[in-house]
Amino acid sequence: MASDRADIRLPGSDRSPLEYLLRRVAIAVGVIAFTAMIAYLDRGGYRDANGTPVGLLDAFYYSTVSVTTTGYGDVIPVTDRARLLTTLLVTPARILFLIILVGTTLEVLAERTRTHYREKLWRKTLENHIIVCGFGVKGQAAVATMLAHGRGPGEIVVIDDRADAVEDARRRGHAGVVGNASASSALEAAGVRDAAAVVVAPDRDDTAVLITLTARELNPSARIVASVREGENAHLLEQGGADSVVVSSGAAGRLLGHAVRSPKVVQVLEAAVGRRGARRDGARGDPG
Repeated sequence: MASDRADIRLPGSDRSPLEYLLRRVAIAVGVIAFTAMIAYLDRGGYRDANGTPVGLLDAFYYSTVSVTTTGYGDVIPVTDRARLLTTLLVTPARILFLIILVGTTLEVLAERTRTHYREKLWRKTLENHIIVCGFGVKGQAAVATMLAHGRGPGEIVVIDDRADAVEDARRRGHAGVVGNASASSALEAAGVRDAAAVVVAPDRDDTAVLITLTARELNPSARIVASVREGENAHLLEQGGADSVVVSSGAAGRLLGHAVRSPKVVQVLEAAVGRRGARRDGARGDPG
């Protein structure tokens, strides 16, 4: 079997690390500009090393070396008011700048540790969840139905080998695993051993068979529902351990045929499926 390495994506903020960095850079630049304005507005209280008045460029230079704690001392406050402003305003700005600098460094260094901690905490709460293998049209429709019947977004874990599909699932509040769902590593990463059900909805029938075989091997008691395009492959899924098999091409074709004769039959069947799903959700321990 495949052994693709799984990449876990947990729901959270949509802001990228670059956005965090740019925001902190903007705050740091704002602190420097704030300090420069203080020095420039009270420029009569400052002198450079030659004793000449301080201009706008000198104010920004003073701000930069002061806030970054370089402190060359060639621009200094010489009046009591300038020294008071330095004590009350410039010094706190310098401390804030250092906090931003140190905080950014620590955040970069601690990112891997924080990610590991989040995954560990997530795994502790992962139980009786539903794994959806394939977040295409079928997988998304299955998830939407489960959500409509009372399942929470956090109870569903998506596996897909397309990173953009997993990111879409993550934005919707689901945990996701980027990887090959037929690989035991991806299913293990999704917590298959503690799952209540596995929904097999890939685009290819052979992939569906492999996923079903692997999932059944890893969790003999989970409910496995699978979809195939061609009816001739349904028995392979049943032999592989699927509890329910849906033949998508056959089901769609039958609905189309009935709809020609009775246009409202599709709406009636959809409503019936919805009512049965609602009744099943009322049963204790049903995975939806």
